[in-house]
Amino acid sequence: MNVNLSLIPGFLAGHGRVLDRRRYDLLTGAGDAAGALAALEGYRNADGGYGWGLEPDLRSPESQPGAALHAFEVFEEAGPVTSPHAAALCDWLESVTLPDGGLPFSLPLTLSTATAPWWSGGDAATSSLQITAITAAVAHRVAAHDPAVAAHPWLERATRYCFEAIQALEEPPHAYVLLFAVRFLDSVYDTSPRAADLLKRLAARIPEDGRVPVAGGTENEALRPLDFAPFPGRPVRDLFEPAVIAADLVRLAGEQRDDGGWTVDYARISPAGSLEWRGAATVNAVRILRANGLV
Repeated sequence: MNVNLSLIPGFLAGHGRVLDRRRYDLLTGAGDAAGALAALEGYRNADGGYGWGLEPDLRSPESQPGAALHAFEVFEEAGPVTSPHAAALCDWLESVTLPDGGLPFSLPLTLSTATAPWWSGGDAATSSLQITAITAAVAHRVAAHDPAVAAHPWLERATRYCFEAIQALEEPPHAYVLLFAVRFLDSVYDTSPRAADLLKRLAARIPEDGRVPVAGGTENEALRPLDFAPFPGRPVRDLFEPAVIAADLVRLAGEQRDDGGWTVDYARISPAGSLEWRGAATVNAVRILRANGLV
């Protein structure tokens, strides 16, 4: 693996948000949880939710479900340190949850400039398995070290909704719905007996090579094995042959650019979002490679 870690701090200094610089320092042991949580605070609203471009393609300041999942990512990375803002985020999510227990894909925007059309065109009155599944998945990973999140009624409602919605899937779901449903089932696999059969059912939708094209995306946009199974030791990793994972790790390591950072293959919506996705993608790439013992 020819990953050049020495280039990454400089890349993030020139391209990344303070949040991702702090996340990278936390990941590599150069920083601490307090720094990452302090950086996250800048995206927090008084209602307990998050906005302000925490989801780089959703630039509007108001709290949104799409930003909540990224906040939970930071709360997870900060573990075992906990923050009262994680439970407060659950409170906010409870306040926007629909009667069936699901979250809307997005809420009405106060500012649509530089925001992706899929976010600005979301239906606030209909539950989205896509956004509920990934938000609940990351929240369950936070719950592993935060009792307040584990006991929160929002997480129980969202979990029940996800199980029912995944059970009801009949037609092949969109690539991201498939990905986030798989990630949800993996996150609850150890505590929910229903997860095993549903994960096996969804596995039949994933090709052996793990590459799932994204309908409506860019020309070459696709999900890869490491999108589904980034970390060793999890049940979802068993859906793929070891050689498939090994090849995808080589791919991921090889996608580091000469400037030290990684990029994404989905559409660039705004100049700010393009830079911010690169910083986030770089932190996530190093996190996966480290977890697999490769850097």
